[in-house]
Amino acid sequence: MQLGLVSLLRAAWIAGTLPILIALIPSPRLTWFHDFLLGFAKRGKIMQSSSYKFTVPQRFFCHFYIVAVVWTTLLVVATLFYAYIMAPLVSEPLLYSTITSFLTGASNRFFLHKYRSTTAEQRYKIWLSVFVLLLMEAQVLRRLIETIYVFKYSPSARMHIFGYVTGLFFYTAAPLSLCSTFAPEVFKFTENLVMEFVVKGKNQMPVSEFDFSGFVNHLLRLRWYAWIGAAIFFWGWIHQRRCHAILGSLRESTEQIEDYVIPEGDWFEYVSSPHYLAEIVIYAGLVVASGGLDLTIWLLFGFVVTNLVFAAAETHRWYLRKFDNYPPNRFAIIPFVY
Repeated sequence: MQLGLVSLLRAAWIAGTLPILIALIPSPRLTWFHDFLLGFAKRGKIMQSSSYKFTVPQRFFCHFYIVAVVWTTLLVVATLFYAYIMAPLVSEPLLYSTITSFLTGASNRFFLHKYRSTTAEQRYKIWLSVFVLLLMEAQVLRRLIETIYVFKYSPSARMHIFGYVTGLFFYTAAPLSLCSTFAPEVFKFTENLVMEFVVKGKNQMPVSEFDFSGFVNHLLRLRWYAWIGAAIFFWGWIHQRRCHAILGSLRESTEQIEDYVIPEGDWFEYVSSPHYLAEIVIYAGLVVASGGLDLTIWLLFGFVVTNLVFAAAETHRWYLRKFDNYPPNRFAIIPFVY
């Protein structure tokens, strides 16, 4: 099951990335394919009113982040509990005391055997997955808050139904990709606890107190690259928050559906889609924080980059068509490059 889940996620990211890469090739022979793919990717201001067939309101963006917050929270809690019980990064005496105090039921013997066969490096990687998932939680929580309180979507703003389904898939698969190596074990562990709870009831369940200081100590044992990755993540996180605040302030009321102005400030001084650039920085931080050795996370990052570059290029062209006085020194998404 573990290999199957990882392979499925990797195949999904490759399948999503390859068409976009082909569409980005500057060849006249591929113009039709570029336009075809763009028809599914357009939304908001860059979508023509004649293209509203098979669309949904752009305010449905909040659905992405509701799903993301609920799903990521479940993954964080389940993986954290699994790591705390099955993969403590402590000395041997305390370690076995923690394990034996919890795994007292016969149904948990599998997990005791599983723990004994787990190396210290594997236990470390489980805690690293918890750390990366916590970063993802910080991202999706902020995005949910922004869709509710920062963005004022025009009543006429639409997005293609394919883009809507893709967004739901992304925010389900992305958090799972951050912990895919251990997800099957975590799911089985959680299922076992739920079944034991149903059979035994609350009063007969083994008690395991959560020590917050112990949780913090586990995270402090993470290696330097985890914290470098977190610093990169929050660098992008802060700038994306600022850029979204700028975009959200451009329309004072939802009735001004045709009034657009050139955004200015922060990374808007360099690129047309700095919020997309910040998103790339955020996921680059996740790659670094994870140790940079998980191919699934790299493929996730590749999908994010190609998807946002594709969208940013069209947004940049829209700005150039819309405004005669658009700053000529701005690039689409990568400063001084593209």
